[in-house]
Amino acid sequence: MLKTPNVPAAFFGIILGLVGLGGCWREASRIWNAPAAVGESVMAIAVAVWVLLVLLYAAKWMWRRAEAVREVEDPVQCCFVGLLPVSTMLISLVALPYSYPVAAALGIAGGAGQLAFAVYRTGQLWTGGRNPESTTPVLYLPTAGGNFVSAIVATAFDLPDLAALLFGAGLLSWFALESFLMHRLYVHAPLAPPLRPTLGIQLAPAVVGCSAYLSLTSGPPDLIAKGLLGYGLLQALIIARMLPWIMVQPFAVSYWAFTFGITSIAFDAMKFVERGMDGLAPPLAYATFAVANISIAIVTLGTACLFIRGRILPAPMSTIPT
Repeated sequence: MLKTPNVPAAFFGIILGLVGLGGCWREASRIWNAPAAVGESVMAIAVAVWVLLVLLYAAKWMWRRAEAVREVEDPVQCCFVGLLPVSTMLISLVALPYSYPVAAALGIAGGAGQLAFAVYRTGQLWTGGRNPESTTPVLYLPTAGGNFVSAIVATAFDLPDLAALLFGAGLLSWFALESFLMHRLYVHAPLAPPLRPTLGIQLAPAVVGCSAYLSLTSGPPDLIAKGLLGYGLLQALIIARMLPWIMVQPFAVSYWAFTFGITSIAFDAMKFVERGMDGLAPPLAYATFAVANISIAIVTLGTACLFIRGRILPAPMSTIPT
């Protein structure tokens, strides 16, 4: 058997953070005349990492099929598989200014893959029997986060009716899952340390949903957009308060789970400025943009250190309590 690295699907979360930051810099070039080359450079890095991960993940299915199947069947890791089509859709947004056919092909492939995975995985979940201790915010990925990203991509390709349907699917899925996940966090056993970084995903639904809503609307941000961002900011403050508890788990690539939510907060605040909101919006945009850049820099440096030390791959799933 050819020896290939056992790259987990969760690594595609790196793409979400990088594209999120690149999107913030693209927005900064529009509202603050920031250098456009910075955003495009970040996007180019995201594309390169995505290509590498796609090749490694395909190799995993070819030469390490047992591990790949076990990942799909794992109660926690399975939902991360949905990051492959979601990241593909985000790469389509990267490509859109350069090649419509390439972007459209990626968007269609990612959107179809995301919908297929959401239906397949959610159908499994609805059969019941899930252990509360293995229930984490990764459950948002198939139906909430995935549909919000699909809505953003559909809007970018001038499909507003489809985008509205996808936004509704994501919004109501988020509402349904939110109370279920909050109940688990409030009343069941604490998350095992290796699972605690998944709380970073808790940042994403409100603010990615806000991005999707903004893509579907025009004019100054309305009450719904402000409310979604406000809830996302509340989640960020709660997560910040919990960082000492979360960081009992030493740094790992799993900490990229925070980055899509963090960059989406900044993107939304910057969109508020672009759409004419004054008062609180400009200082909030500056502050969250700075936090997004610092956060990505920290996790990138941490990931590079893990790679240099040969410790970038996580422990086998059998050693992680769920």
